[in-house]
Amino acid sequence: SAVQLGVIDGLYQGVTALARLASAIVADRWRQYKLVATLGYGLSAVCKLGLLATGSAWSAVAAVVSADRLGKGIRTAPRDALISLSSRPADLASAFGVHRALDTVGVLVGPLLAFWILSAMPSRFDAIFVVSFAIALIGIAVLVLLVDDRQDIDGAPRLTVDLPNLLRNRPFVIIASVAALTSFVVVSDAFLYLLIQWKRGSGAESIPLLYAGTATAYLVLAAPLGRVADRVGRVPVFVIGQACMVLVYAGVASLDIQLWTLPLFLLLHGAFYASTDGVIAALASGSTPALVRASGLAALNTATSLTRLAGSVIVGVVWSWRGPGTVVTLALAATIVALIVSVFALRGVERRTLDSGIT
Repeated sequence: SAVQLGVIDGLYQGVTALARLASAIVADRWRQYKLVATLGYGLSAVCKLGLLATGSAWSAVAAVVSADRLGKGIRTAPRDALISLSSRPADLASAFGVHRALDTVGVLVGPLLAFWILSAMPSRFDAIFVVSFAIALIGIAVLVLLVDDRQDIDGAPRLTVDLPNLLRNRPFVIIASVAALTSFVVVSDAFLYLLIQWKRGSGAESIPLLYAGTATAYLVLAAPLGRVADRVGRVPVFVIGQACMVLVYAGVASLDIQLWTLPLFLLLHGAFYASTDGVIAALASGSTPALVRASGLAALNTATSLTRLAGSVIVGVVWSWRGPGTVVTLALAATIVALIVSVFALRGVERRTLDSGIT
């Protein structure tokens, strides 16, 4: 049902919250960014095999998905800290844009590979999980063998992270609040693709191709928009990304989605991620001292994960109660409100961060 999908999708997005904070504190305190990230990737890899044993029981699927997302929560903050600490402050958005672009190569290839496997072997989802596990092992090997750790930051000693001081950092709190609001109002990918299916009357077999379309746009735009954000301002690029989602919801609400218009929707969807994901991480990195960089990024991701969880559950309830038409109307109105809030809340935040000289 839509409610069950909302719960599973919410867990998929939000169960990482506490794990992000815990792993970030450990990584910051002991300067073990690479080790903590590797543990997170390893847990997610094992969960690919766990999906083989779940069958069709939605509670079992939810449990394995939660464990998989727990692995994501463990790895995300130390990985992003490695990226941030290895980049110049002026190039943070570009660095995160390059990372998101490379990450999206996998996001693009994965659905296409899944589509090919299911076309050649209908309903053989077990084959997808086994192939996914094998590819995950390759990724872990790359991390272990080729990535340099950042255990020393200008000779800084190990310390206990002071999260209350971090949360009293006004620019950081504003950035995290805006990111959380955006995550709450933007419908998750799963529900957006179901909305597109609803408007087009297409079957479930096309969903991997929709993921691939968004991933393609994200791949092409992430690095260039990161460079643009570093040069003309990260806040304007972030707001433009929100405007892309306003156009998506307006189109889904008012237009018939034909085969020739579908790529435009997916382009705007990918542009939203390319304009917001790495850019908001760069904004948060620029407002967070290096000694607590992983903890700051984890706090940001925790806020967005929890609001995304709440948003997915609410969308599932509204879908079951009032139908998909109400979902897209509410999403459109809420995203417009979030865009307006972002414009006023983020005014001057980037300039204050640059003037403060945080590194």
